Formats: sequence, C-alpha cells, structure tokens
Amino acid sequence: MPSIFRGLLDRIGAFGSLACAVHCAALPLLIAVLPSLGVAVWFGDSFELAFVIFATLLGSISVISGYRRHHELRAFSLLVPGLALLWVGVLYAPLHHSLLPHAIAMTCGGVLVGLAHLANLRLNHGHIHDASCAH
Repeated sequence: MPSIFRGLLDRIGAFGSLACAVHCAALPLLIAVLPSLGVAVWFGDSFELAFVIFATLLGSISVISGYRRHHELRAFSLLVPGLALLWVGVLYAPLHHSLLPHAIAMTCGGVLVGLAHLANLRLNHGHIHDASCAH
C-alpha cells in the first residue's frame, strides 16, 4: 500500500474515531434537545452500528497494513481494546440501554481507536527526532 494512502487512512480513522468519542461524550448532554433539533437519526442505533462496523474495517486495514511495515504492536494494543469497547457498547443490551455507562464505554472506545490510528501514523513515519536521539 502506498505510503500516502496509509497516512490518509490513519488520518481519516483518527478524525472519525475522535469525532465518535466527542459524539458519545456529548450525547448525554444533548439527549434532552434531540427531538427539537430533528437530528435524532444521527444518534440512533443503526448509525452507531454502522459507525462501529466502519471503524472496525478502517482500523483493522490501516493497522494491519502499518504493522507489515513497522512490525510494532503498539497500535494494536490500542485498537483491540478500543474496538472491544465499541462492540460491547453496541451489542451488549444492558450496557447499550444505560445512558451514562454506554456513553463512557463508547467514548473510551472511540478515543482508543483514534489513538491507535495516531500511533500507527507515527510508527509509519519511522524515526522521530527528539531529545532521545543520539545524533
């Protein structure tokens, strides 16, 4: 996979996952005004499931592709628990129907998936010059 395409996938994934985390964190605050805004469809179950499927596919493709290049498990160590939280939040009914625990699980999952994309992006760009450089 070309390097520019790998970077684009991670940037899209990071933005989408972090936007998902903001959505999940703000949902408890916005729940009272949803009917008056007319945007309840954007906060519904089918949108959530579609987004988790998309995040799973994009994250998996991106991190697997990056792993083939950099051979580091750091991005996986963030992606796997993040996706697990997202899937549990969507599929486990008692959690899915509890407003605050659901929002917390989905927010944490989205943040972890976003961080996995950022870690993968950093690992794909190779050596980073910082204070620990020997040259």
